[in-house]
Formats: sequence, C-alpha cells, structure tokens
Amino acid sequence: MSSQNKKRFSHETLETNVGLLIIFSIVVILFAGLAQIVPLFFQHSTTTPVAGAKPYDSLQLIGRDLYIREGCVGCHSQQIRMLQSEVQRYGPYSLSGEFVYDHPFLWGSKRTGPDLARVGKRYSDDWHRVHLRNPRDVVKESNMPAYPWLQRNTVEGSNVQARMKALRAVGVPYTDEEIAKAPEQLVGKTEEDALVAYLQSLGVATRAAAEQAVAEGRR
Repeated sequence: MSSQNKKRFSHETLETNVGLLIIFSIVVILFAGLAQIVPLFFQHSTTTPVAGAKPYDSLQLIGRDLYIREGCVGCHSQQIRMLQSEVQRYGPYSLSGEFVYDHPFLWGSKRTGPDLARVGKRYSDDWHRVHLRNPRDVVKESNMPAYPWLQRNTVEGSNVQARMKALRAVGVPYTDEEIAKAPEQLVGKTEEDALVAYLQSLGVATRAAAEQAVAEGRR
C-alpha cells in the first residue's frame, strides 16, 4: 500500500496528470510571488518617497489618465534599468521611491518608443504639441500614431476631485484644499495641455535623488 501511495504522488504522476500539474504549479507560483512581493510592503526604499517626489497636480493627473487611455503605456516604458547603456541614453536609473504616488505603476517593458521616465523638460511644450499632433514633423522615422483630437477636447468638468479622493484613500497625501481647488486648474485646458503637463513632470523633481543613488551605487 505504501509503495502504491508513493507511486501515486511521484514526480512522474504530476507530469502526466494535467490537473494536478496545474494545481501544484499555481500553488508554487503563488507562494513564490508572495515571498517576493510581501516584503516590499515593509521595505523602506519601496515605501518612502525619494527627495523631490510629490503627488501629481490635477492637470498632470488628468494627463496621466489620458496617457493610459490613449495607449501610450503600451509602447513606452517608464523604468530605466541599471544598465550602463540605459543610464547613458535616458539618465539616472529609476528608484522605487520615485513611484510611491503612482497607482497603478506604469513601468512597463515594451519599448516600441523610447523610455519616458525622465522625458520631463527634455523638450519644450511646443515640441510635445507638434509631436502629439503629427510625430513625423519632429521625428521623421517615427511610427507613433498622431493624436490631433487632443487639442480640441476640453478637460473642464472632469471628475478630478473624485480621482484625487480615491488616490488619497490609498495613501497619496492630497489635502482638502488641493482637492477643493483642483477643478480651477482645468479651466480652459485641453486634453493636449493635460498630457503635455504630465509628460513634462516625468523624472524632473526626483532626478537629483536618482543621480545621487547612481553615484552611490544603490537602488
């Protein structure tokens, strides 16, 4: 009986029984995933914002949602890895503390276009506007689609206060005053204005902290 039980639960049995293999694979993946993810919730470097990190203002926040809506997140990563080639091309590598206020994270891994983690202030607002309306006007070889409708769509009346309250519920430190005044920043603004404001904010305020981390060789 014992030899039969041993055979019943052998490695060979798992490999030949699809149902058991799926169940045990899921258990292993869940355990391994939790072992990697749970400690990050208590690790100082991943839960504490780096110097300069601050929540998006109302216009930038709407721009971030537009960035997701228009699929930019599918072609541009926002995570500079610790490879020398990436640091030389994009700037100091990304730190976990830079993204404390991001819900969800937009790190990504797909780079049909360049990484945008530190694109802020690299180009002028006008450059971004031309690039969004017709990318090939500034980058001839670009295969990025054009977004001309953004300049015509207003962001006035967006439910930005509800979005900020939801983010505050998960830890983003918006004040009552900031939430109350949020709609004022959207008056007369278009979706293009919002998206440009978001892009211009990426990696600017936290760049000094990232440069120091690179110099010290830490993450």
